[in-house]
Amino acid sequence: MFGNTKKLCDSFIDMGVPGFDLSVYQDGKEVLRYMGGYSDPENGIPICGSEIYNVYSCSKLITVTAAMQLWEKGLFKLEDELFKYMPEYKEMTVKTENGIKKAENPILIRHLFMMTAGFSYDLNSPELQKLKKESDGRCPTREVARYLANEPLCSEPGTQYRYSLGHDILAALVEVLTGQRFEAYVKENIFDPMCMTDSDFLLPMEDYCKVAPLYGFETGKAVLRSKNIPVYRLGTEHASGGAGCASTVNDFIRFAEGLRTYKLLKKETLEVVLNTRLSEQEAKTYPLGNYCYGLGMRVHKPGTELADFGWGGAAGAMMSIDIPHRISLFYAQHLGSAPNQSLRVYIYNAVLKDLGYDVEVKAIANKEANKLTY
Repeated sequence: MFGNTKKLCDSFIDMGVPGFDLSVYQDGKEVLRYMGGYSDPENGIPICGSEIYNVYSCSKLITVTAAMQLWEKGLFKLEDELFKYMPEYKEMTVKTENGIKKAENPILIRHLFMMTAGFSYDLNSPELQKLKKESDGRCPTREVARYLANEPLCSEPGTQYRYSLGHDILAALVEVLTGQRFEAYVKENIFDPMCMTDSDFLLPMEDYCKVAPLYGFETGKAVLRSKNIPVYRLGTEHASGGAGCASTVNDFIRFAEGLRTYKLLKKETLEVVLNTRLSEQEAKTYPLGNYCYGLGMRVHKPGTELADFGWGGAAGAMMSIDIPHRISLFYAQHLGSAPNQSLRVYIYNAVLKDLGYDVEVKAIANKEANKLTY
């Protein structure tokens, strides 16, 4: 069984992916666990299924869930202006063809979710470099957001989809609303309830040995980049809501199931998350073809056969949840700039076919998609 899915995953090895791990659930039971290749090809260590991965932008799914739990409690509204909670965002500037000018539109909280606030993904910006120096390398999550407010925006809020550090600021908003460190809130309200014992936004040093080595695809082959250090972690106290989670396939599929079964968010809340929200103007800058974007997740367009939602990460992780077909899947690899980056969505298609559903998912990623950390 699952011949199409296995064949597709095996083809990734042929393309140069060192190793992969896939878990598929239907009706609350694991119907497929398939892995292949090596977690550490240099030392001949095969994938065993317990590896910790830097899931990178799959972290955004957790951050969105954490924030929407607070929305459920009435702690903020999506249309609220961000400066109501984070005063440093009241007076923003924006880059224009004629230089830096005062922003005309306020940043709304929904803009953080939707990647339409106008931020960049520049981790080496002057303000962040200043924070590293002034915090002696700590870069606390709340301070990252405070310093980013001093950077000019790349576009007017609410006018463009621009992949950015918006979800890092959303993590800081969680801290403001709860009075807790972001990583502590997530552990208490997501990781612990879902028994995600090997997941963390600030991975303890003693667990670094469990992290699968990270490779990059360069000149047609996988080249070792790092043994364990997340690229997007700015400092020792930076819990990056956009890319800082370390997790395992066993843990992340539990998170996916928690969303699918409404254990983490109410049904009505998840429906709010999954509404297609980009305006016609914003959608012109969204790169994922047949899909649209909701509150921090790719969502299917109304009237299409697509039924899944989720997101992916820079090193190859990808989550898909299909509520109508009662399916959750999580796929992991540890290869940046991977040749299969825009092909991972076909795993969902192959799983549907192998389960007997006559649904053809067409290509969803245009030529710009591989440039994203997605």
